Amino acid sequence: MTIHTIDKAQLISDVQFGDNLNHAVVQGRRSDFALMMALLSGDANESTPLTPIDTPVSNDQVLRQRFQLPDPQPLAASNEEDYQRASAQADAFHRGGIASANLRFQLAPAAMHYPPQGTHGFDEAVYHNLSGHERRHLTDTEPKRPAYNPATLYEKLTTSHCFDKMRVSA
Repeated sequence: MTIHTIDKAQLISDVQFGDNLNHAVVQGRRSDFALMMALLSGDANESTPLTPIDTPVSNDQVLRQRFQLPDPQPLAASNEEDYQRASAQADAFHRGGIASANLRFQLAPAAMHYPPQGTHGFDEAVYHNLSGHERRHLTDTEPKRPAYNPATLYEKLTTSHCFDKMRVSA
């Protein structure tokens, strides 16, 4: 019964003991002092007054919507639309100058890097250094199997030759 009462005491600071802690020290009652120290909570969150703070969710999309910012500039061109956007920006530069190109860029930013297309992820110089056979293997997703079975090829050729002889002689 006393154990449950001690657990429910919820002693957080030495102020809650009042004069009992001071009297235990002055009178040399080490066991009482040790018991009172053991009853204090060691959790820093209980002894420090904290006010919970509501942190609103702020991710990139929410902030862009709040401040009315356009989509971020893509690092690399990923589809045909990125190439068309860059072409339109270059056309705006040739027709209206740097101010027109800058306005076009601010409205729809072009990619920073335009990797070569159709090189299967290789650098352009590396891809053009590959032999035609290696390039052909890159385009094949699954290796092509011959239409015939090499194990039975000789038998089929012999049978075909015999049928051809019979047809010619008849």
